[in-house]
Amino acid sequence: MWLEGRLVDEQDRPLPDLPGDTRVRLWHPIGRPVEQVLAWWDWFERHQVRQPFKQAHREVYLLTDAERNTHTYSNRFAAHIIRQHQFNALAALRGWRHKLRLMVDDEYPPASRELPAFNLRAEFWVEGAGDGFGIDANETGTYLRLATDQVRFYPLHAPENRAHAGGGGYYRHTTGLGPADPVPLDQVPPLVFSEIMRDVDLFVGVASVGNDPTWQDGGPEGRYRDYWAHYAFGDLSETARTRHQVLERLVPRLKIADRCTLGDRFLIVRGDLRTYKIHLGSGNILMEPNDEYLCIVPARGGGARVAGGLFLPFEGDATLSVILSKAILLAEDKKITDPTITRQIGKAR
Repeated sequence: MWLEGRLVDEQDRPLPDLPGDTRVRLWHPIGRPVEQVLAWWDWFERHQVRQPFKQAHREVYLLTDAERNTHTYSNRFAAHIIRQHQFNALAALRGWRHKLRLMVDDEYPPASRELPAFNLRAEFWVEGAGDGFGIDANETGTYLRLATDQVRFYPLHAPENRAHAGGGGYYRHTTGLGPADPVPLDQVPPLVFSEIMRDVDLFVGVASVGNDPTWQDGGPEGRYRDYWAHYAFGDLSETARTRHQVLERLVPRLKIADRCTLGDRFLIVRGDLRTYKIHLGSGNILMEPNDEYLCIVPARGGGARVAGGLFLPFEGDATLSVILSKAILLAEDKKITDPTITRQIGKAR
């Protein structure tokens, strides 16, 4: 680690100069002792070094019993509704190939990422959601939303799978038979499995309609109301659990620490008018005592500015900044002047 122009170890001891042929690789927490991971967390916080991407705080995804039972595929991120254009942009940034699905009689490959170093190809199966032109597709006929399904791994040059744009199951494109034989999940290198699952968790976490505070009504015809409620306030993903661990260390440093309590799934903030529960996965809010929903749409970039005075140990988690921003705002709810918020919390004007 570089610190003020010198190379040091995790105990801040200077390291000797390295030979010119030394190979340096990124450190990954998978398989590392918990004590070592936490020691790096402490180091970054003590020296106020912000990681440009999650490394010491990186999520680790291990094979679950359910995935051992399914053997060749993971349903961990199935049955979500995600915004296609947002997913498409994020997938491209993460090195995945995804072809925008149109509401037409055509076939499409799954979203995929090639991993030549491991002779593998990862696939994330998705399909168009809905069948209403102008409601579920835009004016060009492109699906606005996708439904998610399995994650699978194949040999790098295995025949490509295809599925109809609107669903109906994947099949082997070259023969019309069922999908090519996938690689059993327990034969996928743990680092590869973890990083691919982290990508898919990111896709869902960012692009899910469950993150949209304006979707309380369930979107078109209310058809996603149950999904929205489950995602907006349900169990935490691996990314959200990491967020919980980080907040355990950050909350005591907040100027509003005496008004905050961290629960299993929520950051609970006591205002003067109401008490608020901010979900650690979606950033959505419930108000006590009756769990009334509070819709606050963050301004673009607003979260980063409000939380900017607090040291965050890594960049790239916009939801963490939004949660902190909402907590700071709601702790002083008597000072809120935005009528779209005050009407909801019952503040007379």
